[in-house]
Amino acid sequence: MGLAISYQIITQKHGGSLDCISQPGVGAEFIIRIPLQQLVSNS
Repeated sequence: MGLAISYQIITQKHGGSLDCISQPGVGAEFIIRIPLQQLVSNS
């Protein structure tokens, strides 16, 4: 549940992305990308 909430915040609120690279017996790596500037619409 925590990962789902994190994904929602990163993608919907910040326009970023969350990726997971996982290998059995090795571990998991999470890559979080958040833009430095947020796109603003003029509507």
